[in-house]
Amino acid sequence: MRIVNLNPDHDIGASAWFVDVEGHRLLMDAGTHPKREGRASLPLYDLVGKEEVDAIALSHCHHDHVGSLPVALRHFPKAHVVMSELSYFLVERVLHNSVNVMTRQRDELGIKEYPLFTHDEVDDIAPVFQGFKYNREVEWAAYHKTRAGLPSPTLEFFDAGHALGSAGIMVRGQKQTLFYTGDVCFQDQTILRAARFEDVKADVLIMETTRGNREVPKGFTREAEVERLTQAIERVLKRKGCILIPTFALGRTQEILALLALLTRSGRLKQQPIYIGGLGRVFTEIYDLESHRTHRQHSNLQLREALNLVVLERGQLEKMKLSGGRIFVITAGMMSENTAAHDLAMRMAGDEKQAIFFVGYADPDTPGGRLKAAKPGEPFIFSGSGGELTRRCELDDFDLTAHANREDLLDFVGRVSPHTVLLGHGDDASRNWFEQQIRARHPKIKVIQPEPGKSVEV
Repeated sequence: MRIVNLNPDHDIGASAWFVDVEGHRLLMDAGTHPKREGRASLPLYDLVGKEEVDAIALSHCHHDHVGSLPVALRHFPKAHVVMSELSYFLVERVLHNSVNVMTRQRDELGIKEYPLFTHDEVDDIAPVFQGFKYNREVEWAAYHKTRAGLPSPTLEFFDAGHALGSAGIMVRGQKQTLFYTGDVCFQDQTILRAARFEDVKADVLIMETTRGNREVPKGFTREAEVERLTQAIERVLKRKGCILIPTFALGRTQEILALLALLTRSGRLKQQPIYIGGLGRVFTEIYDLESHRTHRQHSNLQLREALNLVVLERGQLEKMKLSGGRIFVITAGMMSENTAAHDLAMRMAGDEKQAIFFVGYADPDTPGGRLKAAKPGEPFIFSGSGGELTRRCELDDFDLTAHANREDLLDFVGRVSPHTVLLGHGDDASRNWFEQQIRARHPKIKVIQPEPGKSVEV
């Protein structure tokens, strides 16, 4: 088995793994790097451009895992694309939104390489997409059986509990098996239940390491953190302040909306408008429509019915008065420039009556990360377009992650019992923590941190 890490950098970037299993070739994920622009954001497809890929398997529909799929299909035009059936309902909408964002960045930021693909291209490739139920074994190289003279390897999606449609990917060859975690969550969230990886065994494990640099505090529980956020919301609304919760449109938005719906149902929050973005509304509708197919809590909770959701129109935010206890749950999670979250944060940051509550990761080099690190009353550079701000608003960070805690992932390695573990999707400190801990706990397991673009034989 030959594996190439196509992420162009060592951090959480453009997720893409090339795998050669007994002469059959698979690409797992086709992401874009969230901190790079233009072609620099793409995986290193040119390094395997001469390989004939049989299939592309997607773990889930976040941009860092699926954002360059049309570009990947230019490199590998004979590949068909497989994913979980829930991801199948999302992927085209995600890609069309990417075209809109890239087009806007071309016009506003002058990035001439954008868009990297077009709406027509997304429509043209859609017929090769296939969605499969979790725990159904499928042949992914069946169209190329004669290449290696062996039957096609198989592939199976396991529910990863990270976001709607997220999946770990099991690849079974004649001689070896491989399991790729994708992004995984081993604890129940407000809507989605924990990953169902209980029976996974594999020879080779490719594992995310996102939270390897983050120790879980003693006594921490998700329930207590939810209560802390609830009390913070109640406190701000009591003083008639507004609340901004910056979120990613897929996953985090729906989890926060579900929490607000449950608080409304219990009487702790009065029925009031909840302001969201258009893409957040689209994914919220899909969460509602596909609730019967999803391993989730509150399966009868329909967010569109339980909440008074108001989609912010372009230009509406600038005219809106920040008073009376409004709640905004809007993208982008890291407050990228030219987003509603960025512009609203600029208005709120200097007002002590307002509050900004983070409920997910914000890279330190993004506007959201810089705001998180800002000390009250001290000026800081928010962004290129936003310039210098002084934070006076209430600000807090709530650990409601959709990623597995490091101790849970370490336990998972023991259950899988692979002979080789490849570490990815994390910064240097996170990957190094996992390497040290796996070596100490399981000295017979080979641990590899694959360099970008380097081929690894396992």
